[in-house]
Amino acid sequence: MKNLIAAGALAFLGGAVMASEDDILKVKAAGDVPATMDALQAAVEGAGATVFARVDHAGGAASVEMDLAPSQLLIFGNPKLGTPAMQDDPLAGLFLPLKVLVYEDADGQVWLAYENPKETLDDLGGISDDAGYIAKMQGALGKLTGKAAGG
Repeated sequence: MKNLIAAGALAFLGGAVMASEDDILKVKAAGDVPATMDALQAAVEGAGATVFARVDHAGGAASVEMDLAPSQLLIFGNPKLGTPAMQDDPLAGLFLPLKVLVYEDADGQVWLAYENPKETLDDLGGISDDAGYIAKMQGALGKLTGKAAGG
């Protein structure tokens, strides 16, 4: 059983290493993680999207007596954008709703990071590269993270 768990962990890590950094977009934030996340959540809700969850990764680490730099994930979406993607390919539901990570790096700089929806959905057979909802998702993520960055 331990070998199976170890093999799964190695497979997961190998996949993460293969992800290109070009697929991840980062926006430098002016505030700390909680303030930036509050601003992001307010921007998302102000745009009429639904916040499904706010995950405090550092809080989770602290609950098992481990240290982790401040890091929070916001999971949110708008059915007007996500539903057409899932109609084109139901597997889009693996990547939706959208997610933005707000984290503090080793130098103390806070960042908002998200995967480019074009890259996220690129390998799904039913989704065209020029699908209008992809551009709308990209625009929304750019506007929301820019607003939350406050700088």
